[in-house]
Amino acid sequence: MSLILHIDTATTIGSVCLSKDGQPLQTLVNDKQQDHAASMVLFVQEIMRKQQVTPKDLDAIAVSAGPGSYTGLRVGVATAKGLCYTWEKPLIAISTLQMMAQGVLSRVNDMDAQYCPMLDARRMEVYTAVYDTSLNIVVAPHALVLTPEAFSEQVAAKKTYFFGNGSDKWQQLMPSNPNALFVPYILNAADMVPLATAAYERKAFEDVAYFSPFYLKPFHSTMKK
Repeated sequence: MSLILHIDTATTIGSVCLSKDGQPLQTLVNDKQQDHAASMVLFVQEIMRKQQVTPKDLDAIAVSAGPGSYTGLRVGVATAKGLCYTWEKPLIAISTLQMMAQGVLSRVNDMDAQYCPMLDARRMEVYTAVYDTSLNIVVAPHALVLTPEAFSEQVAAKKTYFFGNGSDKWQQLMPSNPNALFVPYILNAADMVPLATAAYERKAFEDVAYFSPFYLKPFHSTMKK
């Protein structure tokens, strides 16, 4: 039995979901990244009010922990940590890439394939990984500069689904291959639910004081000193 609040702000699409026993109850979505800091708290309040849930009813708070937008990740993790501190709840961190793979796997339901999420990291770079149908890591999360030869080994071995806001530039670059399938996908906190529920059952909690997002590469500011 679990009642978990899920927060995702890893990209320009932000969302909050409340789940009970592994099933989403309600999800609210914001597509304006500049409003994430304000909208996430309002979404939490609205969902809990509509679902008649109080802080003491919650068992944990889960957050999409990266990789993704530096600003977005900081907002989501700071919000989740603040609520954990205030309400004295455990924190669950979910890989954004694994969450994406979970979302596409649940939609296409192809158990003889690999799943490759791609998040745009500017220019020809993406944050990416490859997962099997049990969401085990085939290729570990990393930042990758795309070339025509990227993922040739994976595509040669098995049917592979590519998705996420970085997959369009890969589709334009890669050689045609029937094993490469591109599907639309938009991040949604509800896709965190199965992973967060499993983590809760394992008591796989983070240290609220010291946890930070999975950026995958250092932040470089363009501001002049």
